[in-house]
Amino acid sequence: MRKLLLLGALFSLLFVRAQEHAWVYFTDKPNADTYMASPLTMLSQRALDRRAVQHILLDIKDVPIANTYINQINAINGIEVKAKSKWLNAVHVIGTEEAITNLENLAIVHHVEFAANALNNKKPNVQKSKFETLEDYNYGNSLNQVQQIGVDFLHQKDFTGSGMQIAILDAGFPNVDNFSAFERLRDNNQLLGGYNFVDRDTNIYQHNNHGTSVLSTMAGFVDGELVGTAPDAKFYLFITEDVSSETPLEESLWVEAAEKADSLGVNIINSSLGYRDFDEEKYNHTYADMDGNTTFITRGANVAATRGILVVVSAGNSGNSASYKYIGAPADATNVFTIGAVNASGVVTSFSSYGPAFGGKIKPDVLAKGGLATIVNSAGNVSVGNGTSFSSPIMAGAIASFWQAFPYKTNFEIMQLIRESAHLFTTPTAHEGYGIPNFKKAYVNATFGNFSLDNMIVYPNPANDKVYYNTHSDVHNFTISVFDLLGRKVLQEHKNLSTPIYFSNLQSGVYTIRFETLDGRTKMVKVIKR
Repeated sequence: MRKLLLLGALFSLLFVRAQEHAWVYFTDKPNADTYMASPLTMLSQRALDRRAVQHILLDIKDVPIANTYINQINAINGIEVKAKSKWLNAVHVIGTEEAITNLENLAIVHHVEFAANALNNKKPNVQKSKFETLEDYNYGNSLNQVQQIGVDFLHQKDFTGSGMQIAILDAGFPNVDNFSAFERLRDNNQLLGGYNFVDRDTNIYQHNNHGTSVLSTMAGFVDGELVGTAPDAKFYLFITEDVSSETPLEESLWVEAAEKADSLGVNIINSSLGYRDFDEEKYNHTYADMDGNTTFITRGANVAATRGILVVVSAGNSGNSASYKYIGAPADATNVFTIGAVNASGVVTSFSSYGPAFGGKIKPDVLAKGGLATIVNSAGNVSVGNGTSFSSPIMAGAIASFWQAFPYKTNFEIMQLIRESAHLFTTPTAHEGYGIPNFKKAYVNATFGNFSLDNMIVYPNPANDKVYYNTHSDVHNFTISVFDLLGRKVLQEHKNLSTPIYFSNLQSGVYTIRFETLDGRTKMVKVIKR
């Protein structure tokens, strides 16, 4: 009997080892027209508004995967669907190699891609995660990481991330609901919720404290000790990293979470995770895979950026490695903002991973403090930690505060403004990218550098109660006058581009809006009030 039990255990072990990870890509989205005709069935109003501001149209990637397709795959013996991505029109499955291969015979399946490269006719995509961690406000010890990139200048102008939403994709957020460092965040209802994609439940205040420390660099508030770079932003917390194992599934969970963030209308994603090595070597990625558009997670991150989200990721902590010193995925993604680490003196840390992406694209993009960064530790105390895990959220929070000042700029415009403010912009290096940005310089450049009334956009027209306007710049000394058909001035205000013109007290008719800068430049636009 014992022998039979041992044989049974051996058979069970062999069966488990035979399980493979793969992505199944579908041929189409049969209900696309129905969804495109009703955008609110796909995305929230906030998400649609974010797209409208950046002139980003809905497309087929926004349409959910057909449930009938998912159910058909799930019903097949030996196949289990573990995750899905509408952006890539694919599901992540686990099953035997034979069962997965047979899926290509289905009419709904375009192709199958194994996570293990050796099982594909062509090179596949995936990588595993290791945390990118090596463990006026009274900023206390956090003053250096704020001043180093000029975020204190933004805070003094009352740009603190208000109105911005950030999704954090990480390994857990224990005690965010209890620690006093997050009391201000809780009291002001800045925690919007989240989801645990690993366990498929809503219990986000558990697992590894890595996400808790990451959040603290953006939203922690301990007077005289720590003030985050976006203390007034709002946050979604998503668990996508399973610390108990290193499997390709986590890349798919990451993409799922990014899609959820998109549907909720978030502005920024921060992810201090990187993928290259897995528990099973057959899934490992090489430097050649870090070409900006190969791994599954990298492709998902690139799509997120095309939705108008600014994706901020840590470069990684492989700089000291003798075998591999380069960035991982999705830090290589063409459209994401990759952050390396410096110390308090502005010197790049030895652990910060190197670029460029395979093929030559400059990575990291910029640097922030990751050497002895001020954080909240697992005990709830203000402490210090090392890693690009912290330089990334410090930068993400800074971006939220900066973007608040220029809400009508696109994510790509914001990234470029920050790159151009960095100290190595004209002479980037493989280890430092474009260098340490200066948000005061970026603010000045965005405000005055390229201001022109020639590209003034006024919308909607005809209008109801509000009229918005955009010059792709932010000018605070801006006078707006509204005249009726008889030339009488019926409204005059000093505005910035973050607030609309209110027509609610005006009668229906045709009006002329005159925009005038302090130096006398003017622009006249006719608007119909319904």
